[in-house]
Parts: sequence; structure tokens; C-alpha cells
Amino acid sequence: MRIGLFITCVNDLVYPATGVAVTRILRGLGHTVEFPAGQTCCGQLHANSGYRRAALPLVHGFAAAFAGYDAVVSPSGSCVAMVREWYPRLVPDTAALAARVYELSELLVDVLGVTDLGARYPYRVTYHPTCHGLRVLRLGDRPLRLLRAVRDIELVDLPAAGECCGFGGTFALRNAEVSAAMLADKCGHVTGTGAGVLTAADNSCLAHIGGGLSRTRAAVRAVHYAQILAGTAGAP
Repeated sequence: MRIGLFITCVNDLVYPATGVAVTRILRGLGHTVEFPAGQTCCGQLHANSGYRRAALPLVHGFAAAFAGYDAVVSPSGSCVAMVREWYPRLVPDTAALAARVYELSELLVDVLGVTDLGARYPYRVTYHPTCHGLRVLRLGDRPLRLLRAVRDIELVDLPAAGECCGFGGTFALRNAEVSAAMLADKCGHVTGTGAGVLTAADNSCLAHIGGGLSRTRAAVRAVHYAQILAGTAGAP
């Protein structure tokens, strides 16, 4: 299968190791993974802020960059949700392409039929299901099924896992006090698990929660689950 990697802005600029992990996983399964250099922001920031017309050139740019791929994969539930939910509404001609855009766990579990990637990670880990993945993409237990197959991992449940961490893109900026209160609750639940690693499907949320944990000097490291599955996460 010829797969296009949609890295997203946050991963490209701040967390490139996550994109490397996704590429390593899929190439290890025998698939061709390419990084279209013409890709840019998906336009989520614009659309969520009410500037939908300003997002249109980005939608068209995405369609041009990823045309012709059997599938497009991204390690970001929120950006995949933008493409799948909003692109067909903004530009109807993108509907067929949007249907071929997957968050990593969807591609692995639903399309490729893979849950065990042979990874090993002998640490205590807890998983946060991010809002877009949980409520828009409805990822369900797909990321957890992949994590449960990791050798020697100690995967512990996160209390109130379905509660938002308070990031929400511009929400954290426009509603800073509410966001901080939500973050404090989430950090308390994370540290209460005794896990040394917090993982999720979105580095934006991991950055938000990880920042809160670091400010309280909690001994918890935030790591994208793709890096655990690829064997590149390192020790907590």
C-alpha cells in the first residue's frame, strides 16, 4: 500500500520523532510511506476560530498534496477529525480523499488488520483518550488494543479518562482559567495512577498535560503512543 504521511504542524515543528515512529511502523509492515513536501496546516485553527473561508486554500492544498495515495495516515486525531468532518462540508470534491484519511490506530486495526507490532516497553503507562479521537473519530479501544499487545507493558486505567484536558487549541488561550482548572484535574488523575508514562494519540494534548505535570515536578513523561509501538519512546 502507498501511504502518504500527514505529519501536522505540531508534530512537524515540535515532535518530529512521532512522524519517524509512524513511518518506521508502516515500513516495517511492508508498506510504502511518503512525505509529500507540499503539505501545510490542515486549516483546523482557522475553521475552529470562525475563519472558514481562510481555510479553503489549505483544504485545496491538502487535496493536491495527497492526491493519488491509497491511504493517508496521521498521528493526530484532531487533524484527522478536521479533514474527515469538515473538508467535505467546506469543499465537497474532497469527500473521497477525506474518507481515506486515517488516524494511526484506525489504519493499523481497521485497514491493515494489525494489533501486535512486536514492541516491548517494560514500564507503567496510562492512556488519555483525546477529545477528537474519542468523540469525533470514535477511536474506541483501538489505541488500547495496540498498547495491550506491547510486551511487558503495565497499562493502567486513567480515572475520568474521558474528561477533556483543557487544551482544545484556542480554548486554552481564550479561556485560560477554565483550561488551567481542567488541566489540574487531569494531572491529578495522571499522577494518581503511579504511571511513569502518559500516552495519547495527540501530541497537542500531551504537550498541554505534560507542561502541567512538569510544573508540578511530577515524575511522569508524556509520549505519543506511536513511539511506544515503534520501540522509539525510550525510558520514562
